[in-house]
This record gives sequence, C-alpha cells and structure tokens, in this order.
Amino acid sequence: MQRAGLWRAGELPAVAGLATSHAALDGLLPGGGWPRSGLTEILSAEAGIGALRLVLPALARLSGEDCWIIWVSPPHVPYSPALSAHGVDLARMLIVDWPDEPGAAKAQALWAYEQALRFTDCAAALLWLEHASHLELRRLQLAAESGGTWGIVFRPERYAAQASPAPCRLRLEPAPGAVSATGPHSRVQVTLLKARGGQPGARCVVQL
Repeated sequence: MQRAGLWRAGELPAVAGLATSHAALDGLLPGGGWPRSGLTEILSAEAGIGALRLVLPALARLSGEDCWIIWVSPPHVPYSPALSAHGVDLARMLIVDWPDEPGAAKAQALWAYEQALRFTDCAAALLWLEHASHLELRRLQLAAESGGTWGIVFRPERYAAQASPAPCRLRLEPAPGAVSATGPHSRVQVTLLKARGGQPGARCVVQL
C-alpha cells in the first residue's frame, strides 16, 4: 500500500489542482481543479462539442509559466488567433505531426506522446486517440507521472466503458436543453467517470 502507483478509493490528491476557470467544474474535481500530473481522459459524445475549450484557460496559465504545451497529431491545425484570444502564449506551443503513413500513424503518435509526457519542461501534452489497449494507456500514465506532466487525452464517448488506468476521466455531452444548430455548444454537461477522491457519476453544467 506504500507504492506510489496504488491509491485508496476516496483518497484526495496531495497537491491542489489547476483551476479550470469554471467554478462548477472546480467543485466537481478533487483538489479543486485539473490534476497537475497524470492522464486526464475527456470523452466526448460528439466532435467539436467543446472539449478543447474546456481546458484552454488552464493551458493559457501554464503557457504563461514558461512551460511547454505540446500537441501531438491534432486532428485539425490549431487556430492561432483563437488560442491567442484565450491567452495562450503561442511561443510556448509545440506541435508534433507528420505525413500520414498507413499503419504507422498510431504507433508514431503514442511514441511521440510518451516522450512529451516524460519531458520535464512540458506542463501539458495533448493527444487525440481512438482505440488503445490497457497496456498502451498504462505506459502513458506512468510517463505522465514520471515527468510530472498533465496528459490530456481526447477520446470518443464510446470508449467510456473501457477500463483505463487514467486517474481522471470525464464525459462531455450537450447540456440538457442546449441547442447548437449553427455553431459550437455553449453549455455542456460534464460527468465525472473516475477521479481519485471524487464521486463517480457526479455532474455539472459548464458555460463555455
């Protein structure tokens, strides 16, 4: 029970979390904010719902601390004017990408992401991931703990039932009554699927 990789249900994080800029979400997450190290899985019911916007305020603060924010194989080219408008220091952003190679893209992304997580000057690393084995996710979790890096993994909601070693898992879906006919959702419902010291199933509505 003294091993660092083991924790008891109900055990609170020893370090205060990184504020999310959303009071309701801070109240939902143990430690009062995002974990400062380890994997955080954000599983979305649909693409473009606002998963990236949910973490942007925290990324902006980290970029202001002269830390690197590393994006690994993002599905779209990050839109720099929008990132600047959210306060992200673009000089502290690093994007890792390469031409598509059938059968090799996933392996390359996982390798690059693991290196980013182990990089001590990286405060947060982002990865968009479909299917991954428990062993692959375990390697990423250990890398994030070793490097003291906040690893953010965006995944489709259909993987919510898959067992994962990530200490923090959230599901993101449109808030009840929210309508988005022409643009991104402005209100989303966040459900806590797993967190050290958190209450699984607890939820809140966030105004993005």
